[in-house]
Amino acid sequence: MTGRLFIFGLGYSGLEIAHLAKAGGWSVGGTATTADKVARLRALGIDTHLFDGGAPLPSEILAPATHVLCSIAPGITGDPALKTCADRLGHARWLGYLSTTGVYGDRGGGWVDETTEPAPTQGRSIERLATELAWQALGQRTGVPVDVFRLPGIYGPGRSAVDQVKAGTARRIDKPGQVFSRIHIEDIAATVVAAINRPSAGTIYNVVDDLPASSSDLIAYACELLGKPAPPAIPWAEIEPTLSAMARSFYSENRRVKNERIKHDLGVVLRHPTYREGLRAIAALG
Repeated sequence: MTGRLFIFGLGYSGLEIAHLAKAGGWSVGGTATTADKVARLRALGIDTHLFDGGAPLPSEILAPATHVLCSIAPGITGDPALKTCADRLGHARWLGYLSTTGVYGDRGGGWVDETTEPAPTQGRSIERLATELAWQALGQRTGVPVDVFRLPGIYGPGRSAVDQVKAGTARRIDKPGQVFSRIHIEDIAATVVAAINRPSAGTIYNVVDDLPASSSDLIAYACELLGKPAPPAIPWAEIEPTLSAMARSFYSENRRVKNERIKHDLGVVLRHPTYREGLRAIAALG
């Protein structure tokens, strides 16, 4: 199946999805927040439009879209795409939203899946859950199925432990028992494209890899791949006072996220099932 995919927010994830969909025969459009980026993406063959959430996109831009995906992070006032363009999306055959596994909150290292009741504690995750519900409500009003993709820490070329080690900024933080789920950017794109290529009644998907692990393990493995000595582990009690509020908030939650649904329902076979495959592929890029 192909059609017209429109992506609100052609950022790191949105752009990867756009490229993969385009390679699969989809017509692709989307938004960016600067004129320079609009011009750059148009040069790559992606029909890109300037959108900062202050005013709705013209109806003629959204009318051809059969599938609409939003990757824009909401603020305290909500999702800008929904606020300005909700009344222009009812013709679509499918709606999608990129959310976060942060909606599950802290689970003390325990496992969660899509049936787990959300319990967000961070402001940004509370906003994400509210936006999930708003997209689902739009789907209920219009009869359009809405798929929600809950993402963990995202990594890929240019944004990985390998890049941190190369840049000399890598630190190994030792907080016993702390793990994070994560996903390679290519597996996000593959999962979303798998979803848009099949009929859906509207589903929530955890888009994560198979192996939650500590950030310290990733840094050590990246060092091994690059033939560099691993930096010494810094005890949590020693480094916590030096961290930003944002960094501390990430370490305040500990959970493991299951991904069986994307495999069973969408037939996804992860290209990078753990951080090891993902970091090896990035290191091989040179």
